[in-house]
Amino acid sequence: MAATETPPSPALHGTSDATVAVDAELRSERAARARIAAAELTARDVTGVVVGWIDNAGVCRVKTVPVRQLEHAAAWGVGAAPCFDVFLVDDSITESTWIGGPVGDLRLVPDLDRLVPLAAQPGWAWAPGDRVTQDGHVHPGCARQFTRRMCDAAADRGFALRAGFEVEWIAARAGSADRAAGVTEAGAMPEVSTDGPAYGMTRVVECSDYLRDILRALDAQGLTVLQLHPEYTPGQFEVSVAAEDPVGAADSAVLVRHTVRAVSARHGLRVSFAPVVTPGAVGNGGHLHLSLWRDGLNLMHGGDGRHGLTAPGEAFLAGIVDALPALVAVGAPSMASYLRLVPSHWAGAYRCWGLENREAAVRLITGSAGERESGANAEVKCFDAAANPYLAMGAVIAAGLDGVARGAELPPETTVDP
Repeated sequence: MAATETPPSPALHGTSDATVAVDAELRSERAARARIAAAELTARDVTGVVVGWIDNAGVCRVKTVPVRQLEHAAAWGVGAAPCFDVFLVDDSITESTWIGGPVGDLRLVPDLDRLVPLAAQPGWAWAPGDRVTQDGHVHPGCARQFTRRMCDAAADRGFALRAGFEVEWIAARAGSADRAAGVTEAGAMPEVSTDGPAYGMTRVVECSDYLRDILRALDAQGLTVLQLHPEYTPGQFEVSVAAEDPVGAADSAVLVRHTVRAVSARHGLRVSFAPVVTPGAVGNGGHLHLSLWRDGLNLMHGGDGRHGLTAPGEAFLAGIVDALPALVAVGAPSMASYLRLVPSHWAGAYRCWGLENREAAVRLITGSAGERESGANAEVKCFDAAANPYLAMGAVIAAGLDGVARGAELPPETTVDP
């Protein structure tokens, strides 16, 4: 995908709602905005609003409110227990000295800037939520606010970032839902929805209505789709949307997955975003693209470094490459992640970087001549969709900023299959 400057997706209202604090004036402002939003939603036959967050296991958890309660939710939040900080992917609950547990409560505050009716779920709207304490302060375990803090840290040094995730999934007929979820008999393959060759037109023909409806739903929700195509594994597809600020990019990745799941259900399909659905097959990645900017200039292009990198751009990438062994704990957090993270699958299994090298964990993309000023970016290929996208995004930004602070240097480029 090209990390180009694009307008924000059209949420219902426009000013930043980033700061959540105990302030009567701010609560009143949010309530007033929510009243307008609720009236607009009601006029569009929306009945309920989903307010969601991603937990540390990478699972989307939600609370829903009727539209008539949106004003109160925007001003005061919705109750959400802190125990979700230590929920596991199978819904069992672990323990932590520092966070989570059965005691206490948090408030989940919908971000009205990203409030959008769900095109594939008539009668529903969605907004990402920020988790705050009952005193109104940011909850330290709020991953979305972590990404925002890293963006603020970049801004303090004069930098801005553009980013986006690729979303890959495998679709299976609903009758094979268990197998689509990875519950397979020995040697059994999931019953997938396509039979044609990888990246082939046959798959588009067989799933023409399905893919069309995904495009329509994403467009109706204000997301700019760059491309949608069949992938390598049978029944596998990928969609990329335009780059945004890092928080917005993680929000959009979550919204894309909700949309794909809802459209799939309407077509009698179940989907899996798991790193690997069938052992031995090519899995689903969650590749992260990002570019570093300063004063409106893309620092991944126009410099004297290798392939046009500027000094800050190279140091930023060097910080990411240095931190890769730690970053995979966040960006590839499940056991299934390591069934995917193997050589010769373009999964980024090697700690190296290279220009357009799809086997390297960090792939530098200059873009085509004529659009490099806007399109040059780096792709972190070793991540997958088991990750919390906010944690993954924030961790990569932190590693890159550390590289800039240290003046880190990139190791020699890997120009061949590693």
